[in-house]
Amino acid sequence: MTQHFVLTSQPLDERAVAALLDRDGAGAVVTFVGHVRAHSRGRDVTKLEYEAYPEMVEGVFKQIADEIHARGGVIDVAIHHRVGTLEVGEVSVVVAVSAAHRSPAFDACRYAIDRLKQIAPIWKKEHSPDGAVWVEDRP
Repeated sequence: MTQHFVLTSQPLDERAVAALLDRDGAGAVVTFVGHVRAHSRGRDVTKLEYEAYPEMVEGVFKQIADEIHARGGVIDVAIHHRVGTLEVGEVSVVVAVSAAHRSPAFDACRYAIDRLKQIAPIWKKEHSPDGAVWVEDRP
């Protein structure tokens, strides 16, 4: 089991993240890519700002991957997240999972992004023509 966790201010590349995964025995690689969208909750969005507690992020990403591995069927997990100011269309997060079969890969990828939103010490400020607000979108 290999794990790849990154918090960066640099642009993310979905293909590069997926390429990190161990594919020996993997019949499926599933990725989730989050983009900054132009509209959210009925407002125009001009940009997002992400802040994080870097000293805790890798441990939380590892916790998520450990939870996924405990559920079984997954070979490898990668979680990369941006911080800083992102423009509309830019990639904010990439989660990639490899597994022997597609069903566990899809399930694990969804679980990872949902858990990330629940527990990762990463916060989002949404900018619009009306001003900026911190977004509380934890389920």
